Parts: sequence; structure tokens; C-alpha cells
Amino acid sequence: MAKEWQNQYQPKHPFMKWMDERLPLPRLIYNSIGSGYEVPKNLNFLWNFGVAAGLFLMLQVITGIVLVMHYAGDIKLAFDSVEHIMRDVNYGWLFRYLHSNGASFFFIVIYIHFLRGLYYGSYKPPREMVWILGVMIFLVMMATAFMGYVLPWGQMSRWGAVVITGLFSAIPLIGETVQTWLVGGPSIDGYTLTRFFSLHYLLPFAIIGLVILHIWALHLPGSGNPTGVEVKSKEDTIPFHPYYTAKDGFGIGLILIAFSVLVFFDPDRLGHPDNYIPANAMATPAHIVPEWYFWPFYAILRAFTLDFLGIPAKLWGVMAMFASILIWFFLPWLDRSPTRSARYRPTYRFLFWLLIVDLLILALCGSAPAEEPWVRISQIASAWYFLHFMILVPLVSLFENPLPAPDSISKASV
Repeated sequence: MAKEWQNQYQPKHPFMKWMDERLPLPRLIYNSIGSGYEVPKNLNFLWNFGVAAGLFLMLQVITGIVLVMHYAGDIKLAFDSVEHIMRDVNYGWLFRYLHSNGASFFFIVIYIHFLRGLYYGSYKPPREMVWILGVMIFLVMMATAFMGYVLPWGQMSRWGAVVITGLFSAIPLIGETVQTWLVGGPSIDGYTLTRFFSLHYLLPFAIIGLVILHIWALHLPGSGNPTGVEVKSKEDTIPFHPYYTAKDGFGIGLILIAFSVLVFFDPDRLGHPDNYIPANAMATPAHIVPEWYFWPFYAILRAFTLDFLGIPAKLWGVMAMFASILIWFFLPWLDRSPTRSARYRPTYRFLFWLLIVDLLILALCGSAPAEEPWVRISQIASAWYFLHFMILVPLVSLFENPLPAPDSISKASV
């Protein structure tokens, strides 16, 4: 909903007037990303990562469409078709490296985007739906990335699929049925690869739909800002274009430089060596590990080693892994503090940085073998993770004495 001080689209050319009456696409663009969209004037470079996420989503879709033209979704041909793309298809190596490393950068910018939301309270009213849709996007991203990791049909691809799909068998009553439906049969085989191939191709379009809803939900209350103070007058805002289009362009340029360095100089850095070996059902890798962006959740999954209350350890691990993400849905109601930004919440800010350290420890444990001391460390880090969201955040929001926030964005100190 446009504020009274926002510029309104006024077409002057006869053709643009005719277009605006019949298909108001120029008006939509003007009010969404143009001069008609007023945003807080104090946004910092952390707000660049939302636009960067959209850029990498489109990169994944475009490179994926090119790769699918040459990929064979058959267990006898999949690995060789990837090699064919790398060696025989014109610039196939480039599209493959853009796609594989683009997935990693997509998760990097999404994680920074999420952490920025946690720090500045972007999940608080009236932006709860923006946050919830963001969590939904992340869940679909994880499913898409996992299925994409299986497609090269290397050793780690196949055995990663065995481990992850095997988790669903721990669910009481319906576990075996869900696993069979997901796999497509009694074990990982050609029908599994076919299903994952089709879903991996279709789910990005579901992500695009969720992103559209995410942006729509954001434009209703407007963007947040580092102070957490709502916009109160025109003096608090500036037009999105040209100010933030230029700022986003600069930030994205830096991100693309880092991305290009990885793609052209060390494209296999984030991959696993075992995935360059054809899948072999008779040879289990010494250490099965997912892609790096799943490591914290993989550590939480493996942290449960004992049966408890009659529930198997495997089921506890599965529930904890899913709960570690699902708990984000409830964050707007767990954190009841009226102050949004961690700038004015010293206790919450301290806990936020402890959470960052905890996530890094979980990632390290997730990349390590399932042995001591990594299992014990992951158990402690997992306990702190849930303690943070379920106990500390609600308590701090009730008893913390925040610093006084400014009356308006314009009056905030630089």
C-alpha cells in the first residue's frame, strides 16, 4: 500500500497510458523497484544480500535449463553424461561450475540474509509473513539442493541419498511408506534418480513463486532498517531507484568477483573428491558427508546416540534436525521484545554472536567423522542451539532492559 508521500506513477506518453490501463506492468515495476518505491534511507550493505539471493536463483534456473539439455537421468548414463557436459559440450564446463558453485553462493547469501533478519528483528510485526515465507523458501531450497547433489551419481551422491532417505524410515507407522514413496521402490536405484531429477527441475519454479509472495509481503509494510524504527515521514526515506539500485549494483559486483574467482580458479574447492568416482552400491565411502551448507543440521542429526523415553536415537535425531529449522517459524512469537534491532538490545546482541559461534561449531562437527570428540561437541552445540531459541530468546525478550531507540530514522545517530 503506497504511503501518502510516495511518488505515484503518472504515464505521459499515449502508448504508456494505454498500456497502464490494460496491463499495468510499468506501474508495477515503478512501484516495486523504481522511483515510486520509497525505502528507509539508512539501509546498510547487509540489505544487498536479498537482491543477491534473487540473482543467484535466476543463475541456477538458467544454468540448470542449459544443463538439463545434455544430462541423462539414468543410473547407467548419469555420471558419463556429466563428464560429457564437462568435456564435449561447448562451454559445458562453465555452465556446470556456475551451477554447482552457484548453489553454494546461493546458500551463502541466504544465510547472511537470514542472520541479518535475526540481528535486526526483521521477523517482528508487521513482517511475520515475510519471515515465514523466507523460511519456506529455505526449506524448498534444501530439498532442491539435496536432489541436485544426487544427480551426478557419484559415490557421495548415491550414498548421501541412501543416508538421507533412510531417515524417513525412523518415522513411526508411516516411515517405511514415506521412504518407499520418496525413493520410488525398495532401494536406491534408477527410479530414485528419475524422481529426483524431475523434482530438482520443478522445485526452483516453486521457489520463484514463493519469492514473488515474499517480495509482495515485504512491500505491504515496507522494508525494515537497522534501527528497527518504522518510517514516519518522507524525511526517513529515499527512492529505491537510483539510490539503492546503485548500492545493490556495487554490492553484487563484489559478490560476483568472489564468485568468479571460485569458478575460474578453484571450482572444485567446495565439492567432495568421492563424487568424482562413479556410484558403486558395493563400496561404501569411509566418511559420508553432505554438502557444506547442510553440515550444521547434519551435526544435529548425529548428536543423538542413545534411545530415550522409548524413542530410538535415530528418530530423536530426525525430529531434532527438522525442529532446528521449523522453530524459525515461531520466532516472531518467541521473541516478544518491543525493540526490534539488536543495536539497542545488548543482551540479545551477545546471545546472537554466541549463536554464530555455535553454528560454526556445528558446521565443523557436521563435516567431521561421527566419532569422539566430535559427537560430544555436537551434542553440546545442539543443546545450546535449542536453548537459544526456546529458552533464552523468550526470557531475554521479557526481562531485558533495551537501550532507548531513536524517535525516527532521521534522528538516529550515524
